[in-house]
Order: sequence, then structure tokens, then C-alpha cells
Amino acid sequence: MSIGLSAAWALRSSSSTPSNEQAEVDQWIAAPTKVTHRDLHTAASKTPPDTTNIKARVLILTPLKDAASHLQHHFSLLSNLTYPHHLIDLGFIIGDSTDDTRNVLNAELDKLSKYNKSPNFNSCTIVQKDLGDVRSQDVASRHGFQAQVKRRKKLAIVRNALLKETLKKEHEWVYWRDVDVAESPAGILEDLIAHDKDVVTPNVWFKRQQKGGMLEGGYDYNAWQETSRSERFKERLDTEVIVVEGALGLIRNFFAQADSIGYSQFKTGRRHMAKIGDWRNHPAMEIPLDGVGGPVFRFPNIAGIDFPHKPVDHQIETEGLAKLAKFAGYSVIGLPNYIVWHFDTAEKEGNLHETPAWLEVDHVQGAFTQATRHDEIE
Repeated sequence: MSIGLSAAWALRSSSSTPSNEQAEVDQWIAAPTKVTHRDLHTAASKTPPDTTNIKARVLILTPLKDAASHLQHHFSLLSNLTYPHHLIDLGFIIGDSTDDTRNVLNAELDKLSKYNKSPNFNSCTIVQKDLGDVRSQDVASRHGFQAQVKRRKKLAIVRNALLKETLKKEHEWVYWRDVDVAESPAGILEDLIAHDKDVVTPNVWFKRQQKGGMLEGGYDYNAWQETSRSERFKERLDTEVIVVEGALGLIRNFFAQADSIGYSQFKTGRRHMAKIGDWRNHPAMEIPLDGVGGPVFRFPNIAGIDFPHKPVDHQIETEGLAKLAKFAGYSVIGLPNYIVWHFDTAEKEGNLHETPAWLEVDHVQGAFTQATRHDEIE
């Protein structure tokens, strides 16, 4: 049984004036950065003989906020990677955490050095950068209407800060990995490298045991393809409007040119990778993408391609990176049948905010109402 629920938001960059908004972004970028480097590949963990002919250095990067409860599992999955650990450098950026993320991270790194009998990872860099965002990490706060623009802009800024402090010339690949991954193939690095593309992303699903059996469904709706319908839709939008894809559930949706309301919910007409893949099918299948989500694997030497905090064809952060890469002529692909399983956050109908009252009206200036999307459930 599978379920696919999707909608999107169009949001003005900010309700404040452009000058105030830019000043706020400048303040985030200028926030102090503290960097700590740890050498993990000590003399006690000798480099194993090269029996695989694998030589490429990989950088694994993970943003952290209030992530203490996930770190033990995260390191368990990292330790199970079959890629030679001495060729892997780790990087974390911690920001605005209200829990014990920093201490738990250090404890997990200590365990790596103390108990790991296999060759250890090469190094770890920890970046601390607080942007003044103490919003909760619960589902509504992370994925609700009001959070999206500032949250995604801040994510772009912290991703770029982490990349700046960790990327070295010897790194041949960068793998952005979320801390709340539940399951992933042990050979994921070898599998992604084998595609030899500039930007590649696996599909992200969740699963949930319930009375009727196992429920499976797409989790990351930021990986998508433009369609003729979505291209026509974008023609309605002002250049500063940011489109944020998301998994919301059964709600009323409508096409709307962004106006003084500030944000609008609608059906973009994009083709979401989360809804077209299946882990039972061939995992090496590739499809071209125009947007990517959190688990991005990329060749680092694509000059000038970072995570934009200003809209690029109405996209910022990971989706904006995909747009920049495509415009520059780089390959951006997705693997619809190669599944990484995310922890279930119960993101389904009825889970998120109440629909704002103004979304219940039949007519909004410059918009028309669409029927509830029963067609989104398979």
C-alpha cells in the first residue's frame, strides 16, 4: 500500500521591506562561525591494504539542529558504510540547538576513536553557527506555511558555511546526508559514485506499520521534474516569489499569482520523484531532475554552484542548487528506485496546521480554486 500526498507553496521572500530583508540575511551570513577539527584516522587505525582500487576521497556533510536523539543511529549507519572509511571525511554544522546536540556529537566521535576496530574515518570538522532561530523541530514548525522562506534561506546559508569550512581540493565527491535517515544501503557511496553524474540524488520514502499492513510513501517532495504545466504556472509569478514543494495531505489547492496575501497553496503540476519510484524495481534507473532535496550527492568541482538564498527560477536552497547546476550545463539526475528510508514523522492528512481561513474561499484575486486532490492517493 502506498500513499503520495503533495502540494506546494508560493511565498513572497519576506513581508518586510527589501532593505530590511537583505539586512537580516546579511546578519545571518555574518554570524560568528566557530570551527573545530578532529583527526579520526590515528596511528591505531592503520590504513588497510588497497584491494578495491577505490581511491576517491568523499566528504559527508550533515546540518544539525536539536539532533541529539538521532546521532547514535546516524553514526551506526555511517559505521556500516562499506566505502573505505579512511577515505571519508565528516562535517557537521550545529546551529541554534536547544538540546545536547554538541555533547552527544562529541561522545559519538569519541566512541569511534575508542571502540572502532575497523579503520576509522579520516577526520571530522564541526562548525558552530547560530543564526538566532530557536523554532521547534516538530513537524508543523519545520514544514508549516510560515516557516518555509526563512527556514530554507537559513538552511542555504548554513550549508554554504559548512561547505566553505570543510571542502578540500582532495575531495572528489560531496554527500549531503540528513541526520534523521532511518535506513540506507551500506554501499550507497559506491552506488552513487558509479553513476558518474555531477549531481545525483536517491529517492526518500517513509514506512509505517499499521493494522492494514505496511504503509509506504514518498517523503522528500523537493526532487522533481518541471512539466509544461509547471512552466506555464511559473509565468504567473513575480520574479521574487519562491515556490516550495511539500508533502501536506488532503487540502484545498489553487493556482494563484502571489499578491499581498504573502503565500499561496497550489498544485504546481510538477512530476515528483517520490511518487514515481519503487524500491522493487531496478535501483540504477536514472531520470533527469530540475529540483533536488536534502540527500544530494555531487561532484564538488562545479564552479560557482552553491545553495542560493535568493530565488533562482523561483527556487532556493537545494532546489535552487539544482536550477543553478542545470543552467550551467551540469547533469542533475535522480534515482527513483534507489530508496533511502526517512524516519516516519507522520506527515499525512490531518497532521499539519489547520488550513488558513483565507484558503477556504472560492475566489482569490488572480486565482481559481481546484478541487480537493483525491487523485493524489494511489
